[in-house]
Amino acid sequence: MISSKPTTKAAPNQGMAFIIAAALIWGTIGASVRLLYTQAPADPLGVGFLRLLIAAPALILLGWAMVGPHFWRVQRRDLWVVALMGSTFAGYQVSYFAAIAHIGVAAAVMINICSAPIFTAILARIFLGEALSRMTLLALVGAVLGTAMLVGGVPQQGTLNVLLTGAALALTAGFSYSIVVLTGRVLAPRYHPIQPITLAFTLGAVLLAPVVALSGNLYLDYTAWGWGILIYLGVVPTAIAYVLYLHGMRTTSATITAILTLLEPLGSTLLAILFLGERLAPFGMVGMMLLLGSMGLLYKKA
Repeated sequence: MISSKPTTKAAPNQGMAFIIAAALIWGTIGASVRLLYTQAPADPLGVGFLRLLIAAPALILLGWAMVGPHFWRVQRRDLWVVALMGSTFAGYQVSYFAAIAHIGVAAAVMINICSAPIFTAILARIFLGEALSRMTLLALVGAVLGTAMLVGGVPQQGTLNVLLTGAALALTAGFSYSIVVLTGRVLAPRYHPIQPITLAFTLGAVLLAPVVALSGNLYLDYTAWGWGILIYLGVVPTAIAYVLYLHGMRTTSATITAILTLLEPLGSTLLAILFLGERLAPFGMVGMMLLLGSMGLLYKKA
């Protein structure tokens, strides 16, 4: 069993607040990418690669300033954890974007986001020894159902093989993200939050580079506005948000962390309503209330 005991006495609610802040920041990704697509014929895989490529040097500079010369020092026992975190994050990007191509954005998001906390709860119980209380289980079920109702949507039309392949890819993305959560939970108590994220994202960018090169879909002819959006994606919802995320995981279990990240689509939906003129159907409104109620249960438990 992997040890993941926290080394800080910070209150659990404080750690949850950091994770909620990260999830809400991640909620800006959808609107930002949508704006980017209006500027240029960008490819999702290329955007994901550039996101990591911009985030990595920003994190390196920030980490060197915050941690100092010990920034690159990682215990030998943790090297494989960092490698696993980076490779699964790269795999998450590839499988998620491939799922979108098969079954569309709505279905891929729903399967990916809703499956991740379920995988996380199972794996955290097996490898980290985290108990799943009744309150947490109730919050997990409510959050997954609420997210499904909020996201909604159905797969695009296609053959059975295409739909099954897309669903499998989305589930792979959810599983990959659960590994990112678990490895983050293991590393968070032992390092400054910026250290494992920097190493993992740098490795992820290196692993994605040949995939993007072979795909031939790396678009670079962006306007100044387009590059501004890309820099925002790399610095704010990637570098800054993940530092907040790892900081919060120091006092928050992997299962609760995965549930709290379900607030990401809520943030995306609210931004779409406020700034993009979209409307939330009654079915989605019920889902939003169910999701928020589930988060309330977790705070009450903590």
